[in-house]
Amino acid sequence: MSCVFCEIIAGRLPAAIVFEDEDFIAFLDKSPVFVGHVLVTPKVHHETLTDVPVDALGPLFTRVQSIARAVEAGLDAQGTFVAMNNRISQSVPHLHVHVVPRRKKDGLRGFFWPRTKYSGDDQMQEVAAKIRDALSA
Repeated sequence: MSCVFCEIIAGRLPAAIVFEDEDFIAFLDKSPVFVGHVLVTPKVHHETLTDVPVDALGPLFTRVQSIARAVEAGLDAQGTFVAMNNRISQSVPHLHVHVVPRRKKDGLRGFFWPRTKYSGDDQMQEVAAKIRDALSA
């Protein structure tokens, strides 16, 4: 199956490119949350964040930081929302970081999913321990 982003990177599909270098590309999302919504992606196909080699993470987020700064300055935005989905809600299975311009009272409210609560400190500590254990595995 063909990857839409790989097709854009190869120049076989059109995109409104805002940045490109040897390793990364950034282009406008065709279905933006707000006008100016940019997708930043590595040119090498990686499906999720956990697939990206560690040495590529710093350069990726350096590009994301530059794009976020440019979105604010170029669009007179008051801030940005920076997000990434991994598998769930990831409409294109090629790692990409969303940089969305934000303005006060723009209608976007926090996260897009319902919040929950821990049953108490014991549950919170149990969950933290599971994650710590997975980090050392």
